[in-house]
Amino acid sequence: MKNLILAVVVFFAGFSIQAQEKLNKNAKYVIEVNGNCEQCQNRIQKAAYSVSGVKSANWSIETHELSLILNEEKTTILAVKTAIARAGYDTDEVKALSESYDKLPGCCQYERK
Repeated sequence: MKNLILAVVVFFAGFSIQAQEKLNKNAKYVIEVNGNCEQCQNRIQKAAYSVSGVKSANWSIETHELSLILNEEKTTILAVKTAIARAGYDTDEVKALSESYDKLPGCCQYERK
């Protein structure tokens, strides 16, 4: 009887492990981040890299797009967007607080939507 119970427990444990969604260690994202210049580029990328699990962050001045590679086992895209907003920059999902935005240099203060 013990062997039957053990077999059932092992079967269901194995099934539940397979049913869990596997998180991507090299997930790629492209998000919109408002900014103007090279100073913005440095701040945005620094904010992204401040989040544990971000492997690559490259913000384009021309397109206002931040290309990211992150480990989804360590972080989420929302955590990265929140860190960028704390630095004063609006993302497509998380907006910076006025206090953070107001601390940006004049050349970095973009037109807010």
